[in-house]
Amino acid sequence: MIGKIRPSRRSAFRAAAISAFSLMAGCASYTALPLAKAPPLAGDVRALTNSETIVGASPLSVSQVVDLALANNPDLKAARFKRAVAAGQTKQAGILPNPSLSGAFLPLLSGVGSVPAWNIGLSQDIKSLITYHARRRAAIDSERQVAADIVWQEWQVAGQARQIASDFIIGANSRASYVAAYQLLAARNAKLEQALAARNVTLVTVAPDRVALQAARTALNVLDQRQLALMHQLDALLGLSPDVVIPLTVHVDLPPFDPAAIRAGLTTLPDRRPDLIALQMGYAAADEQFRQAILSQFPDLVLGGSVSSDNSMVINGGPNATLGLPIFDRNQGNVAITRATRAQLHADYDARYAAALGTVGAMLSEMEQLRAQLTVARRDLPAARLAADRAQAAFGASNIDERGYVDLVSNRFTKEQEIMTLELALIDRQIAIQTLVGDGLPTVDLPAGDTQAMPK
Repeated sequence: MIGKIRPSRRSAFRAAAISAFSLMAGCASYTALPLAKAPPLAGDVRALTNSETIVGASPLSVSQVVDLALANNPDLKAARFKRAVAAGQTKQAGILPNPSLSGAFLPLLSGVGSVPAWNIGLSQDIKSLITYHARRRAAIDSERQVAADIVWQEWQVAGQARQIASDFIIGANSRASYVAAYQLLAARNAKLEQALAARNVTLVTVAPDRVALQAARTALNVLDQRQLALMHQLDALLGLSPDVVIPLTVHVDLPPFDPAAIRAGLTTLPDRRPDLIALQMGYAAADEQFRQAILSQFPDLVLGGSVSSDNSMVINGGPNATLGLPIFDRNQGNVAITRATRAQLHADYDARYAAALGTVGAMLSEMEQLRAQLTVARRDLPAARLAADRAQAAFGASNIDERGYVDLVSNRFTKEQEIMTLELALIDRQIAIQTLVGDGLPTVDLPAGDTQAMPK
């Protein structure tokens, strides 16, 4: 019937429409993601993520600062999105290649024919199927490498948070000694300046005290500058505005430190340290890419079938194949590149592993030296304090001159500052070692997959 669609054609049209809408329903849609116009920095510690569970009572401990850094560090927030990108690449690598559909409709323009000609064909790239498993395993290994790299970055941020907070606490605790030394020398210098103005002493007598006062003032200024810089570094690490003052406790709380256990655990370091695990996964991915390059030497092969009809309604059909001739390009370039890349990553892993063992061993040795020096300094401190107390009593009874009194008291402050400097160096080494071996730090959680173990 003219103007109406036959039932069979109507059903075919409906099926085609449903198929088209089903394909469109599986497609992704666009959503805008505008960039921030204002600086994404928090103006208060209580505005940070996880602050409601951590900042219950001020001031903050070192471990609380570490937790806030892991949750709020801007660089970590950006790095964690790399895992989603790697997961998408793994998903893409796991999708089988689509077959190709070709067709043509050729209306009759002239000649002896009586009907339009047409042809239709379906084909599949066989080479992409041959390299499928190696390509998918390489993508899974790459995703695991990204996951391990992110955890290694978390270790670095946690180590920085520990070190900055610990250095700031020790610096704040030592400031009283610097202030007392400066005030003592300032009082001494003021009297000498008055005596110099009255011509009771010579400039030669005053000069050493002026130098000592200047040194004490410089040391106090350097300490204050360092404290301010540490606070700014901590603000940046937590994603805070640079004018935010973070209250910290007066004690440094760190995970238990056992040098013997650390030395014993160095043999298992490649199974725990994220950067070494990332290098292992990178090497595994490179090995699969090398395998893929070798498989890609197989000639390009496309298999399929087609049906065609000419203008006289003669219909032909059957299989067809397209085979690439590997005369010039046998994928030898990619084979050489992937082989060299795998060798380079193998050497990178060996170098990083050796550096990790050497660094931890060297720092443990340095800690032994610092402990020995700290033991001597602490042993001498009581005598220095006793001498200072006796000098103060003798000076009050006019049994010692002011210069001797100042020298003995200054010696006490110098010894206290030496001990604090050694303690700071010892804690810095401890934090560095615990960051390198992962004491109290997040563990690597690798994505699941059917990837093979790291090749040897």
